[in-house]
Amino acid sequence: MKQEKNRILLSPPHMGGNEQKYIAEAFVNNWIAPFGPNIKKFEKDLEYYLKENSNVVGLNSGTAAIHLGLILLGVKSGDEVLCQSLTFSASANPIVYLGAKPIFIDSEKETWNMCPITLENAILDRIEKGNKPKVIIAVHLYGMPFKVQEIKKISEKYNIPILEDSAEALGSTYNNQKCGTFGDISVLSFNGNKIITTSGGGALIAKSKEIKDRAVFLATQAKDNAPHYQHSEIGYNYRMSNICAGIGIGQMEVLDSHILARREINAFYKTFFENNKNICLLKEPNDNFYSNHWLSIILLESYEKREILRNAFEEANIETRPVWKPMHLQPIFKEYPYYGSKNSENLFERGLCLPSGSNLTDNDKTRISKVISSFVN
Repeated sequence: MKQEKNRILLSPPHMGGNEQKYIAEAFVNNWIAPFGPNIKKFEKDLEYYLKENSNVVGLNSGTAAIHLGLILLGVKSGDEVLCQSLTFSASANPIVYLGAKPIFIDSEKETWNMCPITLENAILDRIEKGNKPKVIIAVHLYGMPFKVQEIKKISEKYNIPILEDSAEALGSTYNNQKCGTFGDISVLSFNGNKIITTSGGGALIAKSKEIKDRAVFLATQAKDNAPHYQHSEIGYNYRMSNICAGIGIGQMEVLDSHILARREINAFYKTFFENNKNICLLKEPNDNFYSNHWLSIILLESYEKREILRNAFEEANIETRPVWKPMHLQPIFKEYPYYGSKNSENLFERGLCLPSGSNLTDNDKTRISKVISSFVN
């Protein structure tokens, strides 16, 4: 097969057109700093979108948001933090930044997210061992909401707060409530491959202005209120750039259209796989779940079949990717406790992420269709 020159990417940035206007305003007014009017407006736009009394702090990455979230929830060295195993490493790395200990939890088969049954078993076992976990990090994987009702019930039962990793799920909902509003602290990511981007960036979502103000204080080097630079505690350089926030303002104007486009791409894939017994497309379990389908993912019958399809896409110069390798299988985390069976391992071995960008063209879809049709037939 002759390889096409233009590579189809998994999830490229998709500009709306007005981003440069807000960037230009920042340059004209000399707001070239990690503070300024663009940051304030971007935060307000997100708060209006999310509702639920959200208090948003613009940061330079989703990872920074998780790190600050753990600090705000009181995690310290030696504490244990329960974390979904099937996720990107940024969900787990900040636990180790703080000298805390990640406890990894397996996935359930419907949403591929943290299994509530396994979570509760892990909590009981850690308590029996004398180490009650400090925080639960639950992830909306690939934009698919986790089982919010079940996870929150466990959180309340054992009085363990939830840090909601909504990095991939802006625009997704559970029971008509926006993802990013369920955690005691929640986080978003605006990395270049996310549903909207600020090139690099993230946000922390707090339940009160007091917590937001505390997050801003920590994110701006924890400077005490003094005429000179004085610091009574450790701070971080985590605030979002006013330039990047300008990109975010423009991206918020097209967020809804990006979500619709991603869902239409998911429907496009559904036409290929809905009657195929050997290939399963990840879908919402019921009407309570609404995914932005940041990425569309399929589960094939074996690792070998997945690799055949992945290599066929690569031959056609089309990017695909296996699903996240579970954290408990990562060399850096292999010695930390893991609870569950092999669900997340099985998803990793057989799962494949398909091109899902909101700017896929009809020609892109034709090229993708050829590869899938050839494989299926």
